[in-house]
Amino acid sequence: MELGLGAALSLAGAAVLAALGLHGWWTTRRAAQRGQPRAAPTSVLPDDRVEPLLGAEPAAAGDADTGPDTEPAPLRTPTRRVPRLDALIDAIVPMALEAPVSGDMALQHLPPSRRAGSKPFYIEGLDTETGTWEPLQAGRRYGELQAGVQLASRTGALGEIEYSEFIQKLQAFADAMGARMDPPDMLEVVARARELDGLTSPLDAQLTVTLRTNSVAWSVAFVQQVAQRAGLVPGVVPGRLVLPADEEGAPPVLVLAVDAQAALAALDQNPHDSPQATAVRECSLVLDVPQTPASAEPFPAWHRLGKQLSDELDATVVDDQGQPLTLHDFAGIGREVNGLYAQLEALDLAAGSAAARRLFS
Repeated sequence: MELGLGAALSLAGAAVLAALGLHGWWTTRRAAQRGQPRAAPTSVLPDDRVEPLLGAEPAAAGDADTGPDTEPAPLRTPTRRVPRLDALIDAIVPMALEAPVSGDMALQHLPPSRRAGSKPFYIEGLDTETGTWEPLQAGRRYGELQAGVQLASRTGALGEIEYSEFIQKLQAFADAMGARMDPPDMLEVVARARELDGLTSPLDAQLTVTLRTNSVAWSVAFVQQVAQRAGLVPGVVPGRLVLPADEEGAPPVLVLAVDAQAALAALDQNPHDSPQATAVRECSLVLDVPQTPASAEPFPAWHRLGKQLSDELDATVVDDQGQPLTLHDFAGIGREVNGLYAQLEALDLAAGSAAARRLFS
């Protein structure tokens, strides 16, 4: 849902009060989960999926210019984060083994699909050498197994049918491993999932600004050319360019989107096609707040990039009501975003963390 600027700012105040009230509850719940492996927090912030619309700026995505006399810096090889079970956002099922099993055997018997409805689930093993839980790997031996299904996501809370599907798939795996499962009660899991979804869905903030032409329409190719000069790169989906994150496999910091049909028409265009088929009069710049760490300074990047693109495209930065956005508007939204980051961190669900990315996806 997209909210106008005024609504977004008024919701920010409610968010602060709600977060303060929920923090004590969250701390208590988190403490109760300490005995479970790798419990990472869930997100709780106030607001109705806030989508104020603002300008953005191109954050320097770590690009350093190298002159002809300098040696190019070695390419970074960031580590890819594998999803880990988290007792605060997953319903975890222990699986006791009579004797250690090999990782190779466990991998061979994994369910073909590790999803229950729309919710992903993961299986881990307790390494007999290191004594640590890890995603299943060949060449290892595991003395215990555990699996967990995600309680909530942007599609909503885990339901009874999804939980039953998870248990059914897991039972076949446990039987092949000679493991004894101890699943939590379905009604308790579903109630917890609804509680988690009710707390986190109002905190889902996606900021969108529209760049609207002041004169002639743009070709898709022209928008792409301007965006690439500003540091964006083509995304997987036609019509989308992204400001990539430093971390391998992480979501992009920002997304610039043009009309998908016009983008597809531009790909298939031949000299006899009408130029109007690939013409657009606006594009959108999006910042997905929970997906991006505050350390990447995504809001300043969003603001700068919106200003830079609007100057080069001869466009006006407007909100979802078509109203131009001022520096004062940007300052207000910036304060709101900073408060959102601070409260997420206070709840141990920092934006850009593995738990936040999983919940808000």
